[in-house]
Amino acid sequence: MSKAAVIYWSQTGNTEQMANAIADGIRDGGLECDLMNVAETNAADASKYDKLALGCPAMGAEVLEEAEFEPFFSELEGKLGGRKLALFGSYGWGDGQWMRDWVQRADDANANVYTGEGLIVNETPDADALDKCRAFGKDFAAY
Repeated sequence: MSKAAVIYWSQTGNTEQMANAIADGIRDGGLECDLMNVAETNAADASKYDKLALGCPAMGAEVLEEAEFEPFFSELEGKLGGRKLALFGSYGWGDGQWMRDWVQRADDANANVYTGEGLIVNETPDADALDKCRAFGKDFAAY
């Protein structure tokens, strides 16, 4: 049986809420799932999972968080070939360019990006957004 991990970075808690809902959805979809902050893992350990759901909010000029998440993802990129990957995060400004750039990087690394795009939520996720996150996780479990 395959196993998934939801790995995230969150400053305000918005992306953490998304991560929890996505992990719940993955479990509801019948897949074992570990949930962890990026500080609790590394690229080598993350690459052992069959499926990865990675979450990071937009930071600065619509980029990934630079101190912890970007170095983690940069190291993981070379291990993504053929791996099933879901991307998600929250944002407070802009139009989601950070997510489009992130999906492109994952595509360039030959990952199988779920839905071909990431799941983004503006600001704090409300009940509807959290329902979308759970559905995203459940569908990703079957992907």
